[in-house]
Amino acid sequence: MLKISRKQKKIVETVSVLVGIAIILGSCLVFWGHPFLEDIVVLTFASVMIPIIIVEYLDYRWRKAVDQHLPDLFRSIVQAQQTGMTLPQAIEEAAKRNYGPLTVELQKMNAQISWGISFEEALRSLGRRVNTVLMQRTVPLIIEASRSGGKVEKVFDPMGKFIQTTLLLEKERKTQARPYLAIIYVAFYVFLFTVVLLFNSFFVQASELPPAMGMVTLTPEEAKRVFFHMTAIQAFFGGLIAGKMGEGSVKAGLKHCVVLLITGYIALKMFLV
Repeated sequence: MLKISRKQKKIVETVSVLVGIAIILGSCLVFWGHPFLEDIVVLTFASVMIPIIIVEYLDYRWRKAVDQHLPDLFRSIVQAQQTGMTLPQAIEEAAKRNYGPLTVELQKMNAQISWGISFEEALRSLGRRVNTVLMQRTVPLIIEASRSGGKVEKVFDPMGKFIQTTLLLEKERKTQARPYLAIIYVAFYVFLFTVVLLFNSFFVQASELPPAMGMVTLTPEEAKRVFFHMTAIQAFFGGLIAGKMGEGSVKAGLKHCVVLLITGYIALKMFLV
């Protein structure tokens, strides 16, 4: 499973944003005043977000796999301790088994110890490389257990149960948040339906009336532009809220932003005649 480092994430985010800004600024200079300038901005935004979304998803999947294997790792350490192994020996033995992406990090830790690095420093290095919330919580406990003599059966067993409970609660939270995500999507598409209905039944007919009898001052093209801006704003902030509610991260909402924005863009292009 591919691991994305912080440096790689920063590079992808920085390059994507800079490329997007350059394209949008260049388009504004060349096509300012043209009706398809807004199309370029929308498509550029969606294209720029795709690399960031992919990197965030790969990183999320890697971190999730690490956390899911922590309880199994702790059980193996407890079993090894019960046979008389020290804590470093138990972790070295555990590194020979398959714990998904965590196995590679354990092997790196064992290699550092073989090079003469202390167990505590190698463990801190493991915590910095993995850098998940659960790992950051467990590394200090493992260090304290090692300092107390390495007899960690009474530490690792409840720690594994705690992590299992935490993962179950997180899964339950996401399950409970799904109806709210559905509400955000339904509200957006109801908004789109209302926009299409209002435009085709009111603005188009009103524009055909004589000027003295017209009840609106917006032309159909101006109304399209206003509705397009409203749809883009609704899609952007609705997507961010969906990400925060569903996965606890605003960045996770970028994929919802792109989905809502693209579907809204297509709907307006198809049905606003």
